[in-house]
Amino acid sequence: MSNRAERILLVDDEPALIAVLEPALRAAGYIVSIAADGAAALRQLDEAEPQLILLDLGLPDIDGKDVIVLLRQRSDVPVIVVSARHQENEKVSALDRGADDYVNKPFEIGELMARIRVALRRSQATRSVPIEVNAGSLRIELAKRRASIEGETVKLSPKEWKLLQELSLSAGQVVSHQRLLAAGWSSSVTDQQYLRIYIGLLRQKLEVDASRPVHLVTEPGIGYRLAAPAGREVEVTFA
Repeated sequence: MSNRAERILLVDDEPALIAVLEPALRAAGYIVSIAADGAAALRQLDEAEPQLILLDLGLPDIDGKDVIVLLRQRSDVPVIVVSARHQENEKVSALDRGADDYVNKPFEIGELMARIRVALRRSQATRSVPIEVNAGSLRIELAKRRASIEGETVKLSPKEWKLLQELSLSAGQVVSHQRLLAAGWSSSVTDQQYLRIYIGLLRQKLEVDASRPVHLVTEPGIGYRLAAPAGREVEVTFA
């Protein structure tokens, strides 16, 4: 349970979802405000001063992607999109406009809570630099440019390290194809096939079973996520 009483703004016009999610968030120790449309969400940004926003894209007055743009003009508060829109272009557009993460409806409450904790931790440490990431048996020491599994150092090529480093800087959150391409090849328009090849190489080195990855997880149509095995959370140490 959270002991800091962080404030979360839930932006959704679906009563059934609110009826389930609001009490779950309150039970986890969060202070919850509700907005049923985009205009109310923008008002609540000033009135409720949320530390995280859960945002549906299908709002009755303003498209959720446009709400993200308006929010980003005024605040850097973490935004997690929670939407039934599963199309690749919708996810990419939401992330490009400033969303921090994207969760498909229907979702597991436990997974959403984990995403919330990750986003809040990262927001609280935005002025700090991650120096170490632990994801189960995988340890990434960013300051030392070293990765290890069960204490055994894994030899990585410079490009493999660049990709792993970029994933580590947003550990637990989705990192888009474009951002990874820019990190590895200095161009977001490089053929994504190169990225798939190198992610495959990383999985061969970092996963117990590369065909069933638990650390380098694919987010279909969006990118990849550095994750911990089921039942565990990514731990990030900041300078």
